[in-house]
Amino acid sequence: VYTALLDPTTLLTPGGRAFLRLLGGVAAGTEIADDYAIVLAATGVTGPFPFVQAAPPGNPALAGTEEFPLGVRVDNAKLNDLNAYLFGLAAPAGATGDAASVASGRILFQTVGCTNCHNVSQATFVPTFIVPMKTIFPGDNPVVLLPMRTPPLNPILDTPGNIFDDKMAVVNASLRGLERGTGLPLLLDLARKPVFLHDNSVPSLDSLFNPSRGSSAPHPFYLSDTAQRNDIVQFMRSLGTN
Repeated sequence: VYTALLDPTTLLTPGGRAFLRLLGGVAAGTEIADDYAIVLAATGVTGPFPFVQAAPPGNPALAGTEEFPLGVRVDNAKLNDLNAYLFGLAAPAGATGDAASVASGRILFQTVGCTNCHNVSQATFVPTFIVPMKTIFPGDNPVVLLPMRTPPLNPILDTPGNIFDDKMAVVNASLRGLERGTGLPLLLDLARKPVFLHDNSVPSLDSLFNPSRGSSAPHPFYLSDTAQRNDIVQFMRSLGTN
């Protein structure tokens, strides 16, 4: 998957197309790859693909496994170098706010349930567990789009009329047949974010914590008191890694 993120055109290789057919079924996987090829051509991106230098496994039987999901993999030393570079990048600093409000917001963050999932310190790795979809999105009411997939892949599910679950519709948490849900983000650079949640459906941090969004909305964890809501917003805007 890291190889595909470095160069999405690997999805147009035989291994990439096989990966899409595995996840989405033959018809949908083929359509996604063909549509992507049309987009590349229409935007003037020409091959030969892929651009990234990647090699198949020494053992052909490993092609399509979790280590080589697209049938190729970038040299591991290069991936380690890239990781080292990314880990060395400085995190964006948090915004400066009213000190008393930030302190009150920190206490709220620690006491109203936020730490059931999130770390207070953003200098530590985020927890690796998957938050079940029904927890993060109580209004989730999926229908089955593709009931049969090669084990351990789950059936493909989708909640009609809502895009919050769409990135989980095909992947369903992982290739390991785990529960349908979502991972946790680092809470950094929030003061500059124009929208919130991964579907960009919430226009501000205040809106995120405002109960007017309703009990069935994504991330329905609210503070009804306006002053408390302001305090936790100030705290979250201040988050950095220092």
